Amino acid sequence: MKSEGRRKKSEGRGKKEEVEIFTLFPSFHLPLFPSPSKTLVIAGVDEVGRGALFGPVVAAACILPDEVLDELASCGVRDSKQLSATARIRLAMKIRAVAVDCQIGAASVREIDRLNILQASLLAMKRAILKLSVTPDLCLVDGNQRIPNLSIEQETMIKGDARSIQIAAASIVAKVWRDELILRMAIKYPEYDLTNNKGYGTAKHKLGLERYGRSAFHRLSFSPCRKS
Repeated sequence: MKSEGRRKKSEGRGKKEEVEIFTLFPSFHLPLFPSPSKTLVIAGVDEVGRGALFGPVVAAACILPDEVLDELASCGVRDSKQLSATARIRLAMKIRAVAVDCQIGAASVREIDRLNILQASLLAMKRAILKLSVTPDLCLVDGNQRIPNLSIEQETMIKGDARSIQIAAASIVAKVWRDELILRMAIKYPEYDLTNNKGYGTAKHKLGLERYGRSAFHRLSFSPCRKS
């Protein structure tokens, strides 16, 4: 009887110690393998400024909680090119307020000229993803080009900014960030009408190139800039 009592007492002490261990190290509660029901962490990725003559190409990567996707859609989140500048600014603030994380990546004019615009755009997207504080399980990438040397799973999506709220959100954040950058640069380079064209090749921008030549932030690999 005494030995049985000691055994029960020992078992009770073992259970108590086990509870204390789990309290101290909550990660012990995690399964050894991912649960099939685990919600995927998805990042939407998009770039802006690919066709511009001036300035960097800029990308954003956004991770959004599932519970805000419908709300963002109802607020008007969609392809940034379909929105007014005022709407984009309002929505970018909303997206940043509710996002799990949202980061910007860029590739410089020199990188664009050295690599080509496609590879520079993919580099900007990769940089945005790698800056995320939460590593996504999957990246939804706008377009049909995969990001090279990215260890995270990715899925390309043609016209993704019209099909995915995550990608649309990334396109809005990237567009607002780049536009604000170009507006600051326009103060130093007023001759190219950057305030109105944001670096794209409008008639006034090309006229500025003809009259004043190119600046240090023009893309030499783009033919209108080579002629000036």
